[in-house]
Amino acid sequence: MKKKRDRVPFWRNPRLRYGSLSTLILCVALAALIVLNVALTDLEKKHGWRADFSFNALTTQSETTLQVLERLPYPVHIYALYSKGSEDLPLMELLDRYAAASALVTWEQTDAALNPGLLTRFHSELTGETVTNDSLIVFCEATGRWKVLSYADFMSLSLNLEEGSYEIAGLAYEAKITSAIAYVTQDTIPRIIVAQGHRELDEAGTGVFSELLENNYYDVQYGRLSEFELSPEDLVALLSPVRDLTDGELETLAAFAEQGGSILFTCDYSDPVAQMPNYAALLRSYGFLPKEGVVVASTAEPDTYYDNMRINLIPYMLSGEITADLTGSYSTLLLPGCRAFETPGDTDAGLTVTPLLSSGYGAYLHDLSSSTLSLDQQDGDEMGPFALALEATRITASGNVSRAFVLGCSGLLTSAQIHAMTDAEEFILRTVQFLLNAQPSDLGIMAKTAVRPALSARSAALGSLLLVSLPMAVIAAALVILLPRRNR
Repeated sequence: MKKKRDRVPFWRNPRLRYGSLSTLILCVALAALIVLNVALTDLEKKHGWRADFSFNALTTQSETTLQVLERLPYPVHIYALYSKGSEDLPLMELLDRYAAASALVTWEQTDAALNPGLLTRFHSELTGETVTNDSLIVFCEATGRWKVLSYADFMSLSLNLEEGSYEIAGLAYEAKITSAIAYVTQDTIPRIIVAQGHRELDEAGTGVFSELLENNYYDVQYGRLSEFELSPEDLVALLSPVRDLTDGELETLAAFAEQGGSILFTCDYSDPVAQMPNYAALLRSYGFLPKEGVVVASTAEPDTYYDNMRINLIPYMLSGEITADLTGSYSTLLLPGCRAFETPGDTDAGLTVTPLLSSGYGAYLHDLSSSTLSLDQQDGDEMGPFALALEATRITASGNVSRAFVLGCSGLLTSAQIHAMTDAEEFILRTVQFLLNAQPSDLGIMAKTAVRPALSARSAALGSLLLVSLPMAVIAAALVILLPRRNR
């Protein structure tokens, strides 16, 4: 007769007991992982601990940004106008890093449709700046200044010479946000006054120029000189006028220069300078003596002109205060249709004039008013090299320092294509900094590559190695475990 097994209480059943213990351990482990995940996520947001493994390091901040954040004088708040579900995740992560890098930077996500007060609060009648979704508002309450950044602001364009069109080359999230933070926290903004009333370049024709300066913390204003109360801290721009200054305007500019004010000139080859005595006198006061005619490059110097057009000059960059940071970097400029100036000779003791850009030695001055439309050299054409841009520093009778710059081609300021193809923007910014005697305002933060580089045989090598090594490692581990068992 079989012996009856002793019954084990239900709660003492080994299967149940050990199964409950496993379940309990699993629940505790899951709870610990959830707590750890929440804690690490919080640390990532507050301290920026998350590593950036993207191909373009889009959310990695440069040393320049960290220096700007370290020197912030006032708190900055950023509104990220994105509706739920349509966030730009790399941008959100980058904003977390800004907040982690400085206690003075905070940000929040909000929907413009749900927060209409932002639309009226940050609308500027002066600049026409409007607020829409998919943009940022960088705001400093201490200065009352703000900057609206749309997605278009974050795109860096380059010119595709083969197709003749612009394409997205980079994403300038960091460059634009850091620039905006530096702009809104400045106590004062340098003012650049573009004179009007002499049929010179107007606001419509210089949009590229004004946008570049405004993006680098300058306040650009257009109007007649009589509309402004000029200060020595201002910069006056006279951009290729074709009507002469009045006697009163000349006296105003002379008094402005005497107090230490600075002037930016452009003087195209077609401008009738000889018929504008007041304007010519103002140029002469800085040692700028325009020549008549257009500069034509020599066919013997193909590196001095572009695209087989010998009036599209590629100038040599000479050493001066403006070009000190550019000459060693092989910077390139393009001057389509350029006027030449007398090479400076002896000047008075208080004036220093320095050529910055020069034509090739084989270049010559050509008179386009003659009956022939050919650019071929004619008898009597003056030979180069010619000064195409000059800087000047004058110590006035009052002991102040007045600075001036003249360029024989306004196209360098007005052409978006030239800005995309050459180093025109850096040259213009250095010029303005020289004239205002200011520190560099452009931060030099490079845009991150927008398009992932194409794969090559070298770039695929690591992937191929991993593809082969992982299954081989599994096979090796299996052999280590199974072979001893087989021999038992």
